[in-house]
Amino acid sequence: MTIPQLAARRCWHAAINPLHATVYFSPDLVKEFAPFGVTDRSAANLASRSAALGAVGAGTVTATFYNYRYDFIARHLPAVWEQITPAQAVEARLRAVDSTLRRLLGAETIESPELAEAADLAMRATEACTRHARTLYAAHADLPVPDEPHLRLWYATTLLREHRGDGHLAALLLAGLDPLEALVSHSATGRGMSSKWIKAVRGWEQSDLDAAADRLRERGILDADGELTEEGKAVRERLEDDTDRLDAAPYEHLGAKGLERLAELGGGFVTTAIGAGAFPADAFGKA
Repeated sequence: MTIPQLAARRCWHAAINPLHATVYFSPDLVKEFAPFGVTDRSAANLASRSAALGAVGAGTVTATFYNYRYDFIARHLPAVWEQITPAQAVEARLRAVDSTLRRLLGAETIESPELAEAADLAMRATEACTRHARTLYAAHADLPVPDEPHLRLWYATTLLREHRGDGHLAALLLAGLDPLEALVSHSATGRGMSSKWIKAVRGWEQSDLDAAADRLRERGILDADGELTEEGKAVRERLEDDTDRLDAAPYEHLGAKGLERLAELGGGFVTTAIGAGAFPADAFGKA
């Protein structure tokens, strides 16, 4: 792996993905969906992310989200579209992002030239994203680009997040990791979502997680204590390498200096957001 690939991965993990993900844990999302009768957090999250695809059902969302339980999604989709239209959901999500970022970052940061600079850098990176075989990215790329810098930055991180995510699904298939195996092995790295939140947000039961862990042990990916074996670490590293290769274009287009600056600025915003309580303390890790 080249240094630029490593730098791009670090930027994505430290600056891009966390900034995008703030909305999923924000109380502002349900607040914006509630006037339409959507008061369930899972329904609001599923509708907000899938709205760019149109009034789709559980099958499409299960395919594009990859690691959610189908019957969990089917509790909410397509029924939610009887309460809120996809266009309304897109607008509600953006309003939630606006209030979330203003609360987490503060007015001074929102109005700063540094935030506008980060938005420009992130949008420049998206110029090299491609639509083919990238369903969620392509759907979001068709949405209007917001005018305000903080919303434009969040929109750019959304495009970069979904672009990498779409490629990551192809890498998961090549690695032979089913949805649960992907989640459990990622949690074992210490960087993935905790089992508590996998169950709450993705809809799986503890028995599902236990069965996936057993399969991973049979493959030599997890040991008896649920830790990654050396082979398991190699599988996860190959997975990230493949994802990096599929997602290299935006960061090569941005260039080394632009990437370094985006990581610096975005990382600072993420640190501020985390300090302001953007994520629950138990959202990530092995527990």
